[in-house]
Amino acid sequence: MTPVPTHTIAVVGSGPIGSAYARLLLEALPDARVVMFEAGPQLTAIAGENVRNIPDPDEKERARELSQGPQAGAFRESLGIPSSVVVEGMFTARGGTHLLDFGGEGSAHTPSFPAAAASTNVGGMGAHWTCATPSPSFSERIPFIADPEWEELVAEASRLLHVQTSAFADSEIGAAIRSLLAEEFGSELPDGFGPGTLPVSGDPQPDGTMRWAGADVVLGPVLEPGSGLSERFELRDLSLVRRVERADGRVTGVLVEDLRSHDVYSLDAALVVVAADAFRSPQLLWASGIRPRALGHYLTEHPVVISTVALDADSMRRFATEQELDAELARRATNPADPVAAVNRVPFSEPGHPFSLQVMYAERPPFQLDPEHPAADNRWGYVNMGYGMRKQPRYGDGVTFDDDELDYRGFPNMTVTYELAEVEQREIAEATERLRRAGNALGTFVAEPRLLPNGSSLHYQGTMRMGAEDDGTSVADPYSRVWGYENLVVGGNALIPTATTMNPTLMSVAIAVRGAREAARRLATTTSASAGARS
Repeated sequence: MTPVPTHTIAVVGSGPIGSAYARLLLEALPDARVVMFEAGPQLTAIAGENVRNIPDPDEKERARELSQGPQAGAFRESLGIPSSVVVEGMFTARGGTHLLDFGGEGSAHTPSFPAAAASTNVGGMGAHWTCATPSPSFSERIPFIADPEWEELVAEASRLLHVQTSAFADSEIGAAIRSLLAEEFGSELPDGFGPGTLPVSGDPQPDGTMRWAGADVVLGPVLEPGSGLSERFELRDLSLVRRVERADGRVTGVLVEDLRSHDVYSLDAALVVVAADAFRSPQLLWASGIRPRALGHYLTEHPVVISTVALDADSMRRFATEQELDAELARRATNPADPVAAVNRVPFSEPGHPFSLQVMYAERPPFQLDPEHPAADNRWGYVNMGYGMRKQPRYGDGVTFDDDELDYRGFPNMTVTYELAEVEQREIAEATERLRRAGNALGTFVAEPRLLPNGSSLHYQGTMRMGAEDDGTSVADPYSRVWGYENLVVGGNALIPTATTMNPTLMSVAIAVRGAREAARRLATTTSASAGARS
């Protein structure tokens, strides 16, 4: 018999981080229930599923448009967004996202961070991400978490995300690309940090395709009908948390607007977890009067330099045969809507390679080549390559909030200030030179290396950074609790306090594992103490 819940946990945000908190807290606390709030709509029958798994292209595109919040076109009013919101251009940074500065009434101000974007839907960016899950290393790691504990946290995060460390290892074409990269860079890199396959989150299928992971795999048994966990879990989509309520130094719950009816109601909670994203989570704290000095500051991302290269047939034939290429193309043709690509990487290492390179194989370039171009219809295909670089955390880079100007949702509006200093410019130049070396080793450039606009990575970090001490340079303690509030926990990439170069999801879930365990321990202790007092 399922115990009757004695306390409620409110989770704000339905992405992989909020989902990790929901599952781990429900598993650890049989007397708790979790209510999860998401401002956007549910896109798929399985809550939080990755839209890459949708086979029908039109249905997939509609799901992505539904995620675009103020830029959701004809669907805008059905998402609870007032029809008076003016949206110009309908440009989005990437399918399934919407720009913070979208050009309409109530948009944010991001002149120095123009590609800043978000997703508004069940599953968050976890419904749209590429599923890359590398692990941080060297100075990317959090210095106040000891290595043995960190390794265990990453292992648990990998389990929750269904991380596959060798998803593309059977691709002969991918192996040939790795061999060429190893010839170029291998002698310069430390053992274990040379060219390899990119870890990804998902489940390989018997037919060779991949079911890409979303927040659904993190929730796991929480979504299984009839399970003990699902009976204590409730997901409320199109439900906008407007304020975290507090009294006497504790949070007491959340104030919520139902975007269908526009009714506003309160939910009392013993614990509140805010895990929206690196902009809207600090915005909610600010709107709630919770304003640590570091809130919104120390914004980082990964500056990205990208290019496209046509693979050289003679070079590739040194490591792969024509028959192996035919087999690769046939395998990929079994799932034309989302073929499993060979994705390689050269990971971050210090001191000689403080960057991350990703190399994605494709039959066609991501743009239309002139049929007369000498690399058009290249039989051996192409690679889309990108180097991610570090952005050092600085207080002056970040998002601030204006109580006198409201955004399209009625929150204090955001202004992002961001600058690439000399140290970043130097590493960008070094990475660009390495990208040219990689491209020349593999073939011929059909798109020259270029630096993407600030914000293009979508990997926004630092705006609710965690710290070892409450010294004004962090928002949360080592267990993700907001300083001064024992029962207010924050989650997501915004907590990462270090300069990183790799996709941050695995790191953020590992941080969430630590936070959820401590929150569960404290709630269990409180429950035990209350029971003892009653007896």
